[in-house]
Amino acid sequence: MNHDLLKGKRALVTGGSRGIGAAIVKRLAREGADVALTYVSKPDEAGKTAGSAKEFGVRTLTIQADAANSEAVVAAVEQTVKAFGGIDILVNNAGIAAFSPIDTLSIADFDRTFAVNVRAVFVATQAAVKHMQEGGRVINIVSCNAERMPFTGGSAYAMSKAALVGLVKGLARDLGPRGITVNNIQPGPVDTEMNPAAGEFAEMLKKLMALPRYAHGDEIAAMVAYLAGPEAGFVTGASLTIDGGFTA
Repeated sequence: MNHDLLKGKRALVTGGSRGIGAAIVKRLAREGADVALTYVSKPDEAGKTAGSAKEFGVRTLTIQADAANSEAVVAAVEQTVKAFGGIDILVNNAGIAAFSPIDTLSIADFDRTFAVNVRAVFVATQAAVKHMQEGGRVINIVSCNAERMPFTGGSAYAMSKAALVGLVKGLARDLGPRGITVNNIQPGPVDTEMNPAAGEFAEMLKKLMALPRYAHGDEIAAMVAYLAGPEAGFVTGASLTIDGGFTA
């Protein structure tokens, strides 16, 4: 079912080939948006996701780009603009998780965490807003670990996600006069290949939640669709939590 809420809009989703990113790509397409997605190393998965999105009658584009590489991030935005004639929605979804206690966390892991989870968001936003008109949307997929890190080894990851809370507040001020909104979505545990809903780690996390289950990618994508749509025009500088009560 195509709701046409985003008909004529053009979107870029970073890290859009699988997991939460793939769910977002398909949901935006279902709402009528043309969607480009970036991937790092699996063109087949990216092609499959784009193929599913195309079934809604929209244009799609897959772009190989490592979020740690600033030039590649800018190039992905430019390719999207060239292919679609502009950009209205940027979803910064690409992210990595390097978990290790302070004694063993390497500086290389720290730097890559910051590069992918923070710098790439800034770089992609800076590149995209050059082309955005009034009504533009920047949406970052962050994490409820920005507010709560209840187990060991997550210091750099939590830091990188908390940094985006401050970033969107500042960006909302910069871009508000231009009618562009910037927001974070802070998911709790979501059932993906990287973080499956079954296993020892999952059981530990479920005990920390008010709803003892993992989210489905579609539930996160629904919040993205809301923020990307016309009804969310007054929401900016916000970090919206969808975490099953992980931070309650």
